[in-house]
Order: sequence, then structure tokens, then C-alpha cells
Amino acid sequence: MQIRDRQFLVTGAASGLGAATAERLVAGGARVVMSDRSEAVNDRAASLGARAEAVCGDILDAAAMQAAVDRAVARGGLHGLVHCAGVVSVAKLLDRDGNPGSLDDFARTVAINLTGTFNVVRLAAAAMARNAPEGEDGERGVVITTASIAAFDGQVGQAAYSASKAGVAGMTLPLARELSRYGVRVLSIAPGVFETPMMQGIPDDAVASLSAAVPFPKRLGRAAEYAALVEQGITNVMLNGETIRLDGGIRMS
Repeated sequence: MQIRDRQFLVTGAASGLGAATAERLVAGGARVVMSDRSEAVNDRAASLGARAEAVCGDILDAAAMQAAVDRAVARGGLHGLVHCAGVVSVAKLLDRDGNPGSLDDFARTVAINLTGTFNVVRLAAAAMARNAPEGEDGERGVVITTASIAAFDGQVGQAAYSASKAGVAGMTLPLARELSRYGVRVLSIAPGVFETPMMQGIPDDAVASLSAAVPFPKRLGRAAEYAALVEQGITNVMLNGETIRLDGGIRMS
């Protein structure tokens, strides 16, 4: 699928991976609806000009996400979803005294990262399935979700986060198989340790340690590098049903 003159929905677009993705798509000639819980998404969209528009909403709110999808359709049809919204959580199964951790905290992380992903994907896929097929392959759309290397290399305290992101990776292939009849591709990107707002507040020595653990390049990933892989995922029709690690070769201990 080409990017120019196509319409995309990007969630988590107020900052980080989502903001960088929206910026790259607009630079490529796309029109983008940018969605986020934060009202900061309004300023971010305004900075990208007439090809971008903001819609505030929670990914667990079906009505809000349907409104974002409908807005994209009204602007010329929805051809792609890049789902970047999510949360990071750290909590041990047992506390220092051996007491069980919070079930509510676990459920919240899984709800946002996994159920929220499914909610947005199902609504966007329904819109894309109604598109006219294009090109020699009859493609109608593409869905790109965001997993994490924690889905495969989860560390202590990441049970909820790892489980939620493993779920995102796990549903990639069955969704790709299901949506193949409509000409809609599904793939997932599993970033490593990236420079995003989620990393803010981490001490410099911890950042240095994480950077040193990356085989090459020895630094944190950049949001623009995630966005570059999104572009490849959109334009390369053979990318389908796959979760792609984007991590510089790091394997978390």
C-alpha cells in the first residue's frame, strides 16, 4: 500500500512512538487522524498542518474509538491503523512481606494493552473491510500494533506488562489469517528499550546500563526508527502475520 493520499489512524499520538509515526506519515503525503487520551494531541496535530486532525479518546471506550474511526472514514476512508497507545507497569507477584500483589493493577494493565488493542483493531478493521480493493493484490488496509520485547524477555516485576504484550503478539497471526479474506494485513512491532516519555524519570546510570546491554547500536532506540519500520510495514505487502523485534539485538536478562 502506498502512503501518499491514504488515510491512517494513529493511537497514542500525543507523544513518543505515535507522534513520530504520525509525523512520518504526514511527511509522506498521508492524512492522519491522531488519537490519544491526552489533550496534548490537539497541539501535536496542529503542528503537522491540514493533513492531521486530533480526536481525544480512551482506547477502552468503544464509542470514542468508533468516533475516531468514523472521522478517518469521513476524511477519505480508513486505509491503515497504527496502534501505539499503551502503558508500562512494574509490580511483583508478591511484595517484600510475601503478600500477594494487586489483582486490580494486573487487570488494568492487561485491559489497556491487550483489550484496548483488540477494541481499536476490531473497529478499524470493520471500516477497512468496506474499502474497494486496490492494486494487483486487492489490498484494502493494514493494521500495525505495538507489542514489546517484554512479550518474550520479560523481567522480574513485568508479569502484567509481559502478559499483555505477549497477548498482542499472540493475536497477530490469527487476526492476519482472519482478515486475509478482506485484503487487510496485520503485523506487530515489538520495540526494545526506546527513548519515549515512558522512559522519563529513569536515572542516568540505569539508561547507561540499558544502552550498554544493546549489542549494536549501543544506545536506546529512537521513535523515528519505529516510525521508519511502520512505513516499511505499510508499503511492503509481504509483511503480514508477523511480530518484528526492533531492539538492536538486545535480549533482556
